[in-house]
Amino acid sequence: MLQEDGGIDEDVNHRIKAGWMKWRQASGILCDKSVPQKLKGKFYRTAVRPAMLYGAECWPTKRRHVQQLGVAEMRMLRWMCGHTRKDRFRNDDIRDRVGASPIEEKLVQHRLRWFGHIQRRPPEALVHSGRLKRAENVKRGQGRPNLTWEESVKRDLKDWSITKELAMDRGAWKLAIHVPKP
Repeated sequence: MLQEDGGIDEDVNHRIKAGWMKWRQASGILCDKSVPQKLKGKFYRTAVRPAMLYGAECWPTKRRHVQQLGVAEMRMLRWMCGHTRKDRFRNDDIRDRVGASPIEEKLVQHRLRWFGHIQRRPPEALVHSGRLKRAENVKRGQGRPNLTWEESVKRDLKDWSITKELAMDRGAWKLAIHVPKP
């Protein structure tokens, strides 16, 4: 779901709303005080988070998109634990209680998994024809060019210190992502 200007704002908002819809459908379980928090976290990771991240492997996410997703996720997790921001519990403590990793890590995992799939395919495969390419020798407009998916992948590889070859290896990069960033 691309906008005319190539942005993904509408898609991010749509996915957040889809996550909240899943949340409301499961609120009977997720807000029940008799259900253990680890079980709530497992249910959240298997039902709500996939609804929020559906199609995210193709997003060229900006920092504000990641922040929007993170805010929505933390609201859900706090609500699930029965806390508000006034209670002043740290986000990391709440994540530890329910066993949920930050949504930014999941976005990077999805994007790098898709990058590996694309890189392993032959160049004439249809998946390569769907990627948007910048035209060479064309005068472009003023301002910064739009963020592309390839630039997002390059940023992820650099931020997490992962080589392109490691990203192409099925699942090997997952180990590198779970190591804390320096």
